[in-house]
Amino acid sequence: MAGADQHRGALVHEATTEGGSQPEKQPSPRKRRDAKKTSRKRSPKPPANKRDYVCSVRLNGDEKTLLVAAANAARTSLPAFLARSGLAAAHDRENTAAAIAGHRELVAELFAARRHLGHVGNNLNQVARAINSGGQPTEVDAVVAAVQLAVTRVQAATDRLLDRR
Repeated sequence: MAGADQHRGALVHEATTEGGSQPEKQPSPRKRRDAKKTSRKRSPKPPANKRDYVCSVRLNGDEKTLLVAAANAARTSLPAFLARSGLAAAHDRENTAAAIAGHRELVAELFAARRHLGHVGNNLNQVARAINSGGQPTEVDAVVAAVQLAVTRVQAATDRLLDRR
């Protein structure tokens, strides 16, 4: 039976062709898909070797890019690569500690060289001020030698840093 519909004045019909409800038809129940019957590519870890702990690591963009490239080269995922490389470093504590100590020494040397350059730059400014005011400072040769030494020191530390990469 058709009745007045309040929506745009259209008549309500028993069956619609617009995709609405059709009372004479019962919806057919959906069938569930069968579970995949394929096995995993690898067997699960035995309970003794299963990894139960999750660690979160923060990286900047450059670090992540470098680690992802290394993980891809090792044909493994990033988390697996981090776990394996961390465990390898933990098993070889002597070399790991030496590498970290060497890095700390290098950073300390760069900071010391930077301080040295600051002192030498101050001396060089004093010499320039004396020359500009008409004087002839006697320390010019010593200041120039100190500048050359500081530049050599910074260059050596930078070369060592670049050789480690």
